[in-house]
Amino acid sequence: MAQKVKGKCKYCGKEYTYSYMSKHLATCKERQERCAAEAGTKKSGYFELAIYPRYDKDYWLFIEINEKATLEDLDMFLRDIWLECCGHMSAFNIEGVSYDSDVEEDDFWGEPSEDMNHKLSTVLSKGMTFRYEYDFGSTTELMITVVDYTKKALKKEKLTLLSRNNPHEYICSECGKKSAAIICLECFYESDEGFLCEDCAQTHECDEGMRLNVCNSPRMGVCAYDGSVLYPDQFEPDAQTT
Repeated sequence: MAQKVKGKCKYCGKEYTYSYMSKHLATCKERQERCAAEAGTKKSGYFELAIYPRYDKDYWLFIEINEKATLEDLDMFLRDIWLECCGHMSAFNIEGVSYDSDVEEDDFWGEPSEDMNHKLSTVLSKGMTFRYEYDFGSTTELMITVVDYTKKALKKEKLTLLSRNNPHEYICSECGKKSAAIICLECFYESDEGFLCEDCAQTHECDEGMRLNVCNSPRMGVCAYDGSVLYPDQFEPDAQTT
């Protein structure tokens, strides 16, 4: 599926696959014009990050984040857009060092972890790829690649979402016609089905407590994740193509 999943560029609104979006963002004319217009006396370093599940790229994000932001800032963004359900712990693993949301002082099991209050400039460099995990029970594991590092005009925002995969479309498992809005976990875990449109959900026989929203996240259907309250599933670019 990864080769077919497209997303929109924040600046020009054009759609590309994950592999091409990385190339496009480096040469997007509208992005370059925006950067030129924002040029000021104060500058700062920014990392461009590509974020995707460890075992596929059906879901993906491209972001730009200030080098003075911390791992905690990045952790909070990932929770807000893709992951947060029950306040689970999380951790980055960068070049063999674990940076945890809840640091354990006991080093009985090995080297003690560090906290997330590290600025990105002190732990990241262009070209590296590192791992992130959310929830150490029903784990969602992500990979993060540092695509680029540039100096540019200081922005008010620490983090800018550059692109995101378009929502996947799931067809209702019962009527086979309408788009699914609900996932029944009981059916999903038993048969890989259980996608329901709003109408079929009204008459579905399984317990309503086993239902979650279909959402644009690799954590869909896991634990109690029910979608982001801050980021819409469909990313809306600044410019709309005609």
